[in-house]
Amino acid sequence: MLSYSMRKVLITNWKSANLGQDVFHFGRSLICLRCYSLVAKHLLPKKGKGIEDKKSHHFVDYLEVEVQGGKGGDGMLSFLSLPKKEWAGPDGGNGGHGGHVIFKASHNKKSLNHLSNKEMALNGRKGLSKQRDGKNAEHRYIDVPLGTVIKAKDGQVLASLDNDEEFFIAARGGAGGKGNYFFLSNENRAPAIAELGAQGQCRNLYLELKTMAYAGLIGFPNAGKSTLLRAISRAQPKVSAYPFTTLNPHIGMVQYQDHEQIAVADIPGLIPGAHQNRGLGISFLRHIERCLCLIYVIDLSIEEPLEQLNWLRFELNQYQPGLADRPNLLIGNKIDVIGAAEKLEYLKQEMTKIRSEEGSNSLTKTMPVLGLSAKKFIGIEEFIENLRLMYDRYNEENTLQCK
Repeated sequence: MLSYSMRKVLITNWKSANLGQDVFHFGRSLICLRCYSLVAKHLLPKKGKGIEDKKSHHFVDYLEVEVQGGKGGDGMLSFLSLPKKEWAGPDGGNGGHGGHVIFKASHNKKSLNHLSNKEMALNGRKGLSKQRDGKNAEHRYIDVPLGTVIKAKDGQVLASLDNDEEFFIAARGGAGGKGNYFFLSNENRAPAIAELGAQGQCRNLYLELKTMAYAGLIGFPNAGKSTLLRAISRAQPKVSAYPFTTLNPHIGMVQYQDHEQIAVADIPGLIPGAHQNRGLGISFLRHIERCLCLIYVIDLSIEEPLEQLNWLRFELNQYQPGLADRPNLLIGNKIDVIGAAEKLEYLKQEMTKIRSEEGSNSLTKTMPVLGLSAKKFIGIEEFIENLRLMYDRYNEENTLQCK
C-alpha cells in the first residue's frame, strides 16, 4: 500500500498522467487508483543459450485418441511330477491382469501434444507352473492438463478433469486367465483346461481442453502475432514474410515479479469467411473459443485498419454470438512503419466514437488502443502492463460473481 503523502501526489497528478479510468503511470511505475497499489512488473523472457531449438512444439487442444487396455495373461496348463509321485496333480497358475489406461489431471501439463493417436497399457504375465500366478501389469497413467474434457465417440461427456490428481479410467485391462489348478475339484482330479487372458478394453475417445490460454492473439495473416508472442515469452513460433506461417496455435507464458504467469496463445490467422470454414477457419475459431480474453492484433501497414477489426469481430460473432465481446485489448502493430502513427490516432478516435455510441456495451471495457512494434520491441512493456491489468480485472470480476 502507498503512503498518504504518495496518494495525495498521485491524485494531484491524475489529470496530467491519466492512462485510463483507474490506471496511470507515475514515473516508471504503473499505479492503480482503485487500490492505490503498484502493478506487479513483468519479467523479460530469458532466452536459452546456444543454438536455438529448431523443433517447435505446437499447442494441441483437441485430439482423438484410441485407448487400449492391456491383455490379461493366459492361464497355465501344467501337471506336477514329483519323485515317487508321477501324477501329483495339476499345478498351473493364473495369468496376471492387464493394465488400465488412466488419464490423470496435472497442473504440470498445458497441452495435449505429448499424446499419440493410440495409447496402450502393458499386458499381464502368463501363469507359471507350481501354482505360481503371473504378475499383474502396472496401470498406464497419462497426465493431461486441468480442464480436460473426455468425450465418447457419440459426443457423450464421460469425464471432466478440473482438479489436480483427478483421474478417469479410459480403458480397463483384461482379466487374467485361470490355470488348470483353479478347476481342480472332487469330480475332476486332473483338469486339462486353462483359460486364455481376456482382451483389454479398446475404444476411441475425444479429448479437448475447456481453456487453452488466458488470452489469445487474434488477427489476420501477417499481422505480427507470432512475432509479438516471441517478444513477450520464450515461445518460438515460426516467423516468415509469407501468410499462414502459423498453422497450429502456440502458447507462451508471460511472467511477473510476483510469480504470476499469464498464458498467451498465438492463434493462426483468420480470413473473411472463416465461420464458413474457409482457410481451416472452424478449427481456428474453436481455438479462440477456449481463450478467456482476446487481444486483437491490427496491422497498421494496411490502408484501413478499422475495417480489419470489424471483419475480425464479425467472424467471431458469426461463429458464436457474443464471442467478440469477451474482455479484449486492441493492439496496433508495426507502429514503426511510415504513416502508422496517423492510422493509430485515427483508430483511437474511431474507437472513442464506438464506445460513446454503444454505451454500456462490453466494448466500452476495452483498454486504450496501444501502438507497438513487436519486431523492434517498441511499446512492449506498456502492452504487458495492460495485459496484467486486464488479467487482474477479470479475476476480480469472477471473484465478485462467485460471492
